[in-house]
Amino acid sequence: MLEIRPIPAFEDNYIWLLTETPGTAVVVDPGDADPVLDRLRAENRILTTILVTHHHGDHIGGLSELRAVFPDVRVYGPVDRRIRDLSDPLGEGAVVHPKGLSVDFRVMDVPGHTSTHIAYLGAGSLFCGDTLFAGGCGRVFDGTFEQLSDSLDRIAALPPKTLLYCAHEYTLANLGFADWVEPGSPALSARMESDRERREMDLPTVPSRLELELVTNPFLRTRVPEVVQAVERAAGRPLGSAREVFKALRQWKDERYD
Repeated sequence: MLEIRPIPAFEDNYIWLLTETPGTAVVVDPGDADPVLDRLRAENRILTTILVTHHHGDHIGGLSELRAVFPDVRVYGPVDRRIRDLSDPLGEGAVVHPKGLSVDFRVMDVPGHTSTHIAYLGAGSLFCGDTLFAGGCGRVFDGTFEQLSDSLDRIAALPPKTLLYCAHEYTLANLGFADWVEPGSPALSARMESDRERREMDLPTVPSRLELELVTNPFLRTRVPEVVQAVERAAGRPLGSAREVFKALRQWKDERYD
């Protein structure tokens, strides 16, 4: 049976560890090799596959060292010259079957945070890197606001029970901003209380379910009248489309909250 567990790294990163077959493992976005190697040694596992979502250093910083220790490892990631350690560049619609797992993962192009960001969908789970966070979304770096808005729309259209494995523990801060956007939301209040309790017990707040994001994450609610009105008030102007609402919402968070 597939097991997905977090390996904490840096201050707030999660490297995802996927295991099913004894003795083998798959990891997602290993920005730091040391905690991955420590876990693999403790569990006596060989790393067969690495899945990379984008080129930022806190997601790929451990690739070279992991490839040195496991020279046969397959490294999948977006077509991007900034990622030097890939063995298998790929994009939209490609299917990955990691050795040691009985699960296939379909690649989705989800640019915006970066221009070449991808995600991996399989077994009712989406490894979405920094495109979508629990309660929020990534900043726009070398992608565009329009790309990120469209990528979030694609994720929002997945089955509501989809588990979302993002790469950072940003949830409480994200929900704090969401509460600015939709103060008094019962669903948001309940989630904030639940996630605070989890963090007090030093438990991760991710993965989250898409159905929860759809009722509490403002970046997936850019067509909801209450959200639109709040963003228009903050922007000081009317906004004509969900893309415009998203851009103004992301800029609001960038300028006033982060």
